Amino acid sequence: MTSKGQVTIPKAIREQLRLRPGHKLDLLLDEAGGLRVEPVTGPVTELKGMLPKPSPDIART
Repeated sequence: MTSKGQVTIPKAIREQLRLRPGHKLDLLLDEAGGLRVEPVTGPVTELKGMLPKPSPDIART
């Protein structure tokens, strides 16, 4: 760990979790004191507005 609290995640783990720069992670301690790292996922509602509304011609079919 660096003096700023940054941790390097090994490439094999980044690939398995499909992590890319900018992704956020949760660090969780289990009951036995072990550490779990999980990608943060957002609610489906965050996807609203990503696609344009269909044109009226498409909406009728």
